[in-house]
Amino acid sequence: MRQHHRSPRLFGSLLLVAAAGFSSVAAVPGGDSTGQEAAEAATAATPTPLGQVVPAPASAVPGGSPFEINSKTRIRVDGSRDAQKTGSYLAGVLRPSTGYPLKVTDDGGSDGIRLRLNSKDASLGNEGYRLESKRGSLTITARKSAGLFYGVQTLRQQLPAAAEQKTVQKGPWQVAGGTIKDAPRYGYRSAMLDVSRHFFSVDKVKRYIDQMSLYKVNKLHMHLSDDQGWRIAIDSWPKLATYGGSTQVGGGKGGYYTKAQYKDIVQYAASRQLEVIPEIDMPGHTNAALASYAELNCNGVAPPLYTGTEVGFSSLCVKKDVTYDFVDDVIREIAAMTPGKYIHIGGDEAHSTSHEDYVAFMDKVQPLVAKYGKTAIGWHQLTGATPAKGAIAQYWGYDATSAAEREQVANAAKNGTKLVLSPADRSYLDMKYDKDTPLGLAWAGYVSTQRSYDWDPGTYLKGAPADSIEGVEAPLWSETLSTSAHIEYMAFPRLPGIAELGWSPASTHDWNTYKVRLAEQGPRWDAMGIGYYKAPDVPWPGK
Repeated sequence: MRQHHRSPRLFGSLLLVAAAGFSSVAAVPGGDSTGQEAAEAATAATPTPLGQVVPAPASAVPGGSPFEINSKTRIRVDGSRDAQKTGSYLAGVLRPSTGYPLKVTDDGGSDGIRLRLNSKDASLGNEGYRLESKRGSLTITARKSAGLFYGVQTLRQQLPAAAEQKTVQKGPWQVAGGTIKDAPRYGYRSAMLDVSRHFFSVDKVKRYIDQMSLYKVNKLHMHLSDDQGWRIAIDSWPKLATYGGSTQVGGGKGGYYTKAQYKDIVQYAASRQLEVIPEIDMPGHTNAALASYAELNCNGVAPPLYTGTEVGFSSLCVKKDVTYDFVDDVIREIAAMTPGKYIHIGGDEAHSTSHEDYVAFMDKVQPLVAKYGKTAIGWHQLTGATPAKGAIAQYWGYDATSAAEREQVANAAKNGTKLVLSPADRSYLDMKYDKDTPLGLAWAGYVSTQRSYDWDPGTYLKGAPADSIEGVEAPLWSETLSTSAHIEYMAFPRLPGIAELGWSPASTHDWNTYKVRLAEQGPRWDAMGIGYYKAPDVPWPGK
């Protein structure tokens, strides 16, 4: 169901667009430069109103004089390693645009930008922060390092968009006076990148990590295996990567991450407070593995590599013992290089696996995840088997999903299975915005910027208890996407909206106020070099 209702003719044209690199994407944000420059000049002298950021903060109380960064400003940290790292990160972000060598110091002082960890302030939780801005000082206080980092992301958005430029800009660099107190609604705020249909290099993944971290996303779900490519080196089954990873949709050369490269991504993500969740999709979506090792097939014959876009035709051989040796080895090696809590085992669109075999497979595989100290996540079809205690089901249904399937998921939630919500016709970033979108798919319908934002995770799935919802995810499938420009065009402006649904209190949820805050991100994306879609339902500056 995740990718059905497709037109082969449409796919052919989309793939031609993707293969051509869609060079027009990068030109999309340009717009009326004269009007845009005038708007930026007008706003540069006036600080962004306190709290006019994405995601919306829990509380913003404006008041008093603004804080201004100048050449003498110091970033004062409390001596902790986490505060030091966050301070260095902030100095690195602001140095190119301000031209100021913002010194990071632990020598005390009541002026400048102050980063403070206060482990005793339970009201801030694990990811919350308090930002206090006034003449002479701006103080960010948090209980843990994540909160400090998120406070810094808010600080970035309170500064003029030009703060994101890579060359020295005029300023002034002011933050409106007042106090923001903020903490997330949900602890699970994820974005998924499909690197299997098209392979994305380490640098491209890092670029997306930097972009999503600005919006307080805290999970990066990496779809590492599918019919079209296996993207992670496994020492005990080396051909998975070297052969199974050698191609991609349309027949390109593919690629895979060495263990060192994967660890590099994990560490980089951690520096941006993102936990990597690796996914090995099974028992379906496994042609790349089946092509690499004949013994994984029930008939002992390896199929050819696959570069198309159909789904549901492949399956591991559930009745063979070697299948579970294979799964054990893969999970063991991935768990060893993944410090995060979760491993995603897929489980969707297993149309070539009987229900009996599917249940048997999940009964054997979920304990293997626990064996290596991880918690299993599966697509919501997992609820058609027996979810292990603590397992999470990721719901990707949409308006056309049957009532029976929705009820199955809701009943699992009532019985203790936690849910992550990523409804395909709301949060799938690869869905077309409208009929004229040159990239993406439309099997779940067109997903405008408003539609992607205008739903409440707490009440979305009828019958699922509100406390069963762990959070949200914005998946980006890559059948038609092969460059960073493609990623950005489909993710922006919709990704920040999903991030806000995960972070902001339900009381702040209002499209008419959100679209204004979202529009103000446009000049920031221009400064960052993000080629976004200028959605007609958003009042972009100079429009």
